[in-house]
Order: sequence, then C-alpha cells, then structure tokens
Amino acid sequence: MSNAVTPAHEAATSTVTAPLAAAPLTIDQLRGLGGHHLGHSDWHLVTQEQVNAFGAVTEDEQWIHVDTDRAAHGPFGTTIAHGYLTLGMMTKLLTQVLVVDPSATIINYGLGKVRFPAPVLVGARIRADVTCREVTEVRGGVQVLLDVTIQAEGTDRPSCVAEVLFRYYAA
Repeated sequence: MSNAVTPAHEAATSTVTAPLAAAPLTIDQLRGLGGHHLGHSDWHLVTQEQVNAFGAVTEDEQWIHVDTDRAAHGPFGTTIAHGYLTLGMMTKLLTQVLVVDPSATIINYGLGKVRFPAPVLVGARIRADVTCREVTEVRGGVQVLLDVTIQAEGTDRPSCVAEVLFRYYAA
C-alpha cells in the first residue's frame, strides 16, 4: 500500500503515515475523517483481458475497447478501458486506502458528479487518490462522502473523478 491515513484519532493531526490495512477503522473512527486526505492505492495494471471481459458482460464491445488491430490505428493508438470499468475498479482501489472493521455493514449509497477527463490506455497502471470530504450521521451509522480521482501512471489529466457515497453500519 502506497499511502494511507492513520486511524481517526491520529488523523486529526493531519499525519498520514500508517497503512490502514494493519488496523481497520471502527465506525467511531470514521467520524473523525471528514476533510482529510486518506492516501493513494497501489498501482493496478489494466489488461486487455479485463477490458474484453467487461465488454462481454456489459455488451459494450465497441472496437475502441476490444479490437486491438483497429484501435492501433485509432485516436489513441491502442485499445482503451471503458469509463465504467475504470469507475467500477474504484471498489478494489478504495479497499486499499480505507479499511473498515470487517464486521461492519458497508452499503454503496451512490455517486455524485462523475467525469472521465482522459482515457485509460490498456496496459496502463492506475491508482486511486482518496479524500474524505465529509462524514455525516445516518440512522445506525455514518455516511462518508469521498472524493476519488483515478490517475493513470505518467499522465497529466485524471482518468476518472467521482464523488462516492458509502454508508457504514455497526454490526
């Protein structure tokens, strides 16, 4: 893990040092994360096999994603990942940055603004940069609003920027 926030009691000092995977956060600790940068996930390679499988499942097999020969002569010089595949990979990448007590119930509550400013070229490595914008109380738990940016290695523009809402409930 590249960079993750310390537990909430330490996060209040804005120190970003310890990986969360070593110590999952409790619901109470989540309450102290609002306004804090949580860190970056590890880099993840985007493969043609992933893109092909996603295209098959979603029935979006446009040539720019799955036809390597044709895409080599297209606007990006190679195939690109589907925007929704990039968005969907946030779940994997987020779990490397924000680890919550495994006995908690975690609900994906939805998304706010989502944009895809730049494509992810197949063969690129991507990672998530995560900031907790706010934590609000909901009946039986907390709602966490995360600002997540997916960046492809070596690029200037982000590949995906999204507001992500999760609800966490104690077991």
